[in-house]
Amino acid sequence: MTQSLPSGDPTLELPFAHGGPVLGGRLRASPEDFVVEEELGYQASGDGEHVFLTVRKRERNTHDVARAIARLAGVPQVAIGYAGLKDRNAVTTQHFSVQLPGREAPDWSMIEDESLQVIDAQRHNRKIRRGSLRGNRFGIRIDSVAGDVAEAEQRLQRIRDAGVPNYFGSQRFGRGGQNLQRADELLAGRGRRGGREQRSMLLSAARSQLFNQVLAARVSAGNWDRAIDGDVMSLEGSQRQFMYEPADPSIADRLAQLDIHPTGPLCGRVRRALQPDADAKLNEERALADAQPWIAGLTRLGLDADRRAFRLVVSGLAWQWQGDALLLSFHLVAGAFATAVLREIVCSPDADETDPDS
Repeated sequence: MTQSLPSGDPTLELPFAHGGPVLGGRLRASPEDFVVEEELGYQASGDGEHVFLTVRKRERNTHDVARAIARLAGVPQVAIGYAGLKDRNAVTTQHFSVQLPGREAPDWSMIEDESLQVIDAQRHNRKIRRGSLRGNRFGIRIDSVAGDVAEAEQRLQRIRDAGVPNYFGSQRFGRGGQNLQRADELLAGRGRRGGREQRSMLLSAARSQLFNQVLAARVSAGNWDRAIDGDVMSLEGSQRQFMYEPADPSIADRLAQLDIHPTGPLCGRVRRALQPDADAKLNEERALADAQPWIAGLTRLGLDADRRAFRLVVSGLAWQWQGDALLLSFHLVAGAFATAVLREIVCSPDADETDPDS
């Protein structure tokens, strides 16, 4: 039995946790309708061989900006650091590092235009590494909203209180899910391995699809946000994980307070001590029954297994009605997708086009 591949966007059929969207509307009428501010959780050190740049970009992707910085600085691409990829169809504030040992920095205004501004430049003592961020703050405008406002208010309050399923968003899988077809070929040893960046993208797509399958099964069962026997739990905002202890009387309260969450698999070589057991293990095995060739391929290609929280906390969620528009603001931890939040609120033809991937 082999992994079944979706014929299009694999996120369209994922089950909803709160009953499905209650509004229709238009997202991304302009880039200014989707504003993202990256939060690293630290600031430039003020000295060192790197330059720490804070930039604001509009309708440009992260790779394009990194190349422009490298060209101006006269350094190879490897000398540029950034914490995560940011959406093209948006206005995003993001941080880059440039390694310039013993060299003066160029005039950064030389790369500025209507699509890119350098907000700040300071010396820093290390390269910004992928994944080294706290999260992202979003400001999103939904235009031409139609639906029951009172019901939408209740849905938003529910999301603020209970979170949403922590699905990987559609842009992880490429247009029409094409990254999964290419990942299938790579894992089967048929496709071209390509460069390191492309290979990483395809393997990440495969792992994301498998995680979404397990999470979807838990959402359908109604236990995505509560612990079952054998669950590996994670602490909100932390890498700390621990096994669920049914006898611990504090677990129910901590779950209700969004302090801890059950987790699902990021498949690969099993090196971590904590693995699901009992009911949680059986659930994962059922959800991944046809995925063993992929799991074997991920293991063979050297990806280390990890765990990811099933629940996404939507911190600081606030909203405002402005005529026929709905304005949302919220913060998500690193690696989370704004579309996982939006899909529980609004049905929009362009809701899943692109999304920050940090």
